[in-house]
Parts: sequence; C-alpha cells; structure tokens
Amino acid sequence: MNDARLHYRRILLKLSGEALMGTGDYGIDPDVLTRIAHELKDVRALGVEVGIVIGGGNIFRGAGLARAGMDRVTGDHMGMLATVINALALQDALERVGTHARVMSALQIHEVSEDYIRRRAIRHLEKGRVTIFAAGTGNPFFTTDTAAALRAIEVGADILVKGTKVDGVYTADPVKDAKARRYDRLTFDRVINDRLNVMDTTAVVMCRENNVPIRVFNLQVAGDLLRLARGEDVGTLVSGQTGTGQSD
Repeated sequence: MNDARLHYRRILLKLSGEALMGTGDYGIDPDVLTRIAHELKDVRALGVEVGIVIGGGNIFRGAGLARAGMDRVTGDHMGMLATVINALALQDALERVGTHARVMSALQIHEVSEDYIRRRAIRHLEKGRVTIFAAGTGNPFFTTDTAAALRAIEVGADILVKGTKVDGVYTADPVKDAKARRYDRLTFDRVINDRLNVMDTTAVVMCRENNVPIRVFNLQVAGDLLRLARGEDVGTLVSGQTGTGQSD
C-alpha cells in the first residue's frame, strides 16, 4: 500500500539478540517474540515497508570467546549463525500473526533462508514482506550495527531505527546515574566526537556519509515502534542537522 501521508516509506529496524531474551539470561522468550511480531504487523498495516537486521548476542558472542583465546574469525562465524537462528524465530512469529516475512542471509544456507541479493531484497520490501537480514555482513570483524547501517543504505531506507532497553541516548547510563538526561536530538559528529553509546563508530559514519538518520528508542515500551513509524518524536534522533537538546 502506498500512502502519501506516510512519514516513512521504508524503515530498517536494528534488533539486538538481547531484545528477544525478555527477563531471561539466555535464549528467546516466546512472549517477547510474539509481542514484537504484533508490533511489526501494526507498522506494516500503516503501509510502511520494514527491513530488520537482528543480532545474536542472546545465543552467542564471538568477540567474548575471542578474548578467551578462540580464533576471532571462527567466533564471528558462530555469531553469524546465531543471528540466523533469531531470524528464523522472528520469521515464524511474524507468519503466526499473519504477516508475510522472508529471511535473507549473508551466508549461504539454502535449506533455511534465501541468499542476500540487494535487488531481490528490495522487491520483497516493495511487495510488503517484512525482510529479515541475517548473518550480519557475512564478514568477520563487523558488528550487526554496521550490518544494519549497510542494509539501510543498500535498500534505500528512510531511517535506521535501533530498538534498545532505554528510551534514547543519555548523557550517562540512566540506570547508574539518576542525573542522566536524555538527548532529544544529536548530530552524527556529536555522537562520534563524544563517543556516545548509539551504535559503533563505523555504523554512525556510514549513516552520516549516506544521510541516513538514526532513531534510538525503547523497544520494550508497547506502541513506541508504531508511534515512531507514524513520525512521532520518540526516543533520540541522530542526523546531520545541527541542533541538540536534552529532555527535562
């Protein structure tokens, strides 16, 4: 569905693997998965095209084992496979709520997913299918944040939205510092220069160079993703436009 009133035509959602854990310490919480699927269904009902890059930290973190002595490339490949597991789980949840979805992997795993091919991915999005990009970039040493920035640029997303456990970017960790204040808006340069915890620097630089804004929001707040898709001022917006602000 095309609607001239849509604020965003196409979004790229970055989901961490930890977002699927719920209150657990490991794995996938079925209730969380179902809630996210319903929210994505609501966003699709607006006519917004949705791509997703998903992490694998709820199952495996290659960087951690690399510090313990494992070969970094092997660890990163294992992490990529963890993202495929999460992508398949999310695809199943979406289909159970009546939303068409496709998993496209940067690693060739033909039995369970399609290969990532840019033109085919864009076609899936145009047909209204939620398209889940798994296995990161397919290369070691690159985070799923960087994969999200890359896919957002490649498919022509209007914005990259990152779902986290807090409602934006803060001056300090709001869990540890009661005086921490949330930024309403930031520039890419401010994020990079102040080393603010938005996404890794490579991802931020890619978005800056290709003029793809980033919005950080709390995925755990029901309805915020839908409000964001409608163009409401949710979380923290990072863009090339000057002007920053902190919430009172």
